[in-house]
Amino acid sequence: MAIAPSQSSSTAPNPVRPELPDGPSMSSMLQLLNWMIRPYPFLDDCVERYGDFFTMRLNSFCPIIFCSHPDDIQTIFKEGSNPAKFESGSTNGLLRPLVGDESILLLDGDRHQRQRQLMMPPFHGERMRTYGASMCEITRQTLDACTDQAPFSVRPVMQEISLKVILQTVFGIDRTSPQKGAEGDRYDQIQRQMTDLLDMTGSPLSSSLLFIRSLQKDWGVWSPWGKFVRKRASVDAMLYEEIESRRQNPDPDAQDILSLLLAARDEDGQPMTNVELRDELLTLLLAGHETTASAIAWAMYWIHRQPQVRDRLLTELQDADLSDSMAIARLPYLNAVCQETLRIYPIAPITFPRKVVNQPFELRGYSIPPENMLAPCVYMTHHRPDLYPNPEEFRPERFLERQYSPYEFIPFGGGNRRCLGMAFAQFEMKLVLATVLTEYELSLTSDRPLKPTRRGVTIAPPASFKMVAKTGKRAKLKS
Repeated sequence: MAIAPSQSSSTAPNPVRPELPDGPSMSSMLQLLNWMIRPYPFLDDCVERYGDFFTMRLNSFCPIIFCSHPDDIQTIFKEGSNPAKFESGSTNGLLRPLVGDESILLLDGDRHQRQRQLMMPPFHGERMRTYGASMCEITRQTLDACTDQAPFSVRPVMQEISLKVILQTVFGIDRTSPQKGAEGDRYDQIQRQMTDLLDMTGSPLSSSLLFIRSLQKDWGVWSPWGKFVRKRASVDAMLYEEIESRRQNPDPDAQDILSLLLAARDEDGQPMTNVELRDELLTLLLAGHETTASAIAWAMYWIHRQPQVRDRLLTELQDADLSDSMAIARLPYLNAVCQETLRIYPIAPITFPRKVVNQPFELRGYSIPPENMLAPCVYMTHHRPDLYPNPEEFRPERFLERQYSPYEFIPFGGGNRRCLGMAFAQFEMKLVLATVLTEYELSLTSDRPLKPTRRGVTIAPPASFKMVAKTGKRAKLKS
């Protein structure tokens, strides 16, 4: 994939140009269809023709300038936190039907900063250590059901693991206990409803409900949008019931995320409203399991496709203290495998776009007018040959040989929009993989290469990806 040489705006010798950079000449609807159905091949085509700085026009959306040069990304991440120059929450309107108006993903300025401060504590520090044992046990319980069975579809199994993990983390129910009672049954119902809701926009075709606003018409219970709206209402009812129950019966010792969010107060001493809590819970349930599940599924594919990677991982795990989740998370080759997985087929093709407001913004010799968006492209950045030689090759060693800057490796975005759950997602990914590799014998059912597919607003392994869990467990490695 050829990439045109890049110049940062600070060294551009040409006068500032008022027009937008070139991009695909096909109709905006055809560009949108390509973006929905074949996003990564479409990006490859654009890079080959226009280089690493070009404009897409995706139907009713504002023009979006895609970029991948680290200098440009650094400028956008640093300047993007200035509300006088950029908005980002307003660019995520296609997520509104899933997460609501008060989601942190859709907020800007002081409101965004307030929510970010309220939501940050549960995802950092020693608090994560308490989640480790449950992550491993949920993985065991889920994989045990696949052992001695016919080939299983990998992505749904990984989704089941990650959704159970995030439900336990959010609501605090011990999902590994055989005595769950009515409380556990209620969360099982939330799990089913959430899975059904996400599956309604989970294919390239059904994702059109999010990307094409004219399809968002409720023509009754049998219409696609009508089904979506009713399923979302069922999820809302359960979440509001849970929020109100927790408000009426607070537990000062509870450490689950919902309890922490209920107790959180902003600088003015104000708590989150029920609507804010509902929207943030849906944001966590969506972002906290869907993306992680796809990343783990991709890692399962690459590890078992390349025996040398699997063997090196097993050797590293054999010398590790498997009883210490934090020690597992620090293993260098396991970390490199996870990073290479997130590099080669990123779950999010772009970071959150930044929309120019108020005054034109100068970048790469262009004066970008207000109401246009700048999108650091994760996929394009991760496939730059100058950063990642032979970018189509899965080679974890590259992350042992070089440390990449936060403008060269960006699977979780950056700046004031970097994913709050980054540490949590990486922690879960490593523990699930370590559990699977040390306790199960899995194999691919086909040697055919997998191609990424659209799943809602993310990119995931195809539904056709299957594996077999061989009889019995791998001999336990020494701890």
